[in-house]
Amino acid sequence: MQEKLIYHNPLACTEDVKDFILEGDASIYFVNGKMRMENNIDPKLGQVSNFVLWCNKDFPSNIKVSWQFKPIREPGLAMFFFCAQGRDGKSIFDTSIAKREGIYKQYYEGDINTYHASYFRRKKQRKFNMCNLRKSHGFHMVASGADPIPSVRNVNRDYRIMVIKKGAEISLYIDDLLIFNYIDDGISYGSLLGDGKIGFRQMAPLIGEYSNLQVLELLDAKIK
Repeated sequence: MQEKLIYHNPLACTEDVKDFILEGDASIYFVNGKMRMENNIDPKLGQVSNFVLWCNKDFPSNIKVSWQFKPIREPGLAMFFFCAQGRDGKSIFDTSIAKREGIYKQYYEGDINTYHASYFRRKKQRKFNMCNLRKSHGFHMVASGADPIPSVRNVNRDYRIMVIKKGAEISLYIDDLLIFNYIDDGISYGSLLGDGKIGFRQMAPLIGEYSNLQVLELLDAKIK
């Protein structure tokens, strides 16, 4: 597989995210050269306390995206959007697209199509934590796998999250451990998604720490 680095962002200071777009109300700050995100609205108010931070850049269909992640406070949820585009092919930031403010339904029932992978889910006490992949428009659960990241009290390092979109195949890895693999048939839940934006979503009251975001284009990937 031929790869080419097309984007790298250390997420180390305010300047690194000056062009990013925040939907919802959150504090974005930096500790020891790493970005932290935290809700500003009381989680007791529900979905309005959640938020999404988008990278304001379009990426090709076949990509390998990776970043370092460390949960600082739980409960909550960390999610990654990719291949995000308006349902009519426009940019998700086109003025004709309905406004979004971090409320989840605006992302799966609104004016955009996207894949979204939840890779850290601590919404309530569970005996077994899972990572999920959904496809939208709609709320289609298409893949899941065991979550290897421990609870915050046992976390003492960063975890490398990697999402690979190669043709119709989507994979999630955490520290090089395959969590799930999905082949999108382009029929069951709508057409195969391609170029688009990437973004990070958090559900309150999670505090997450992020660094070393990079995107590689997969040059010889083929649609299956």
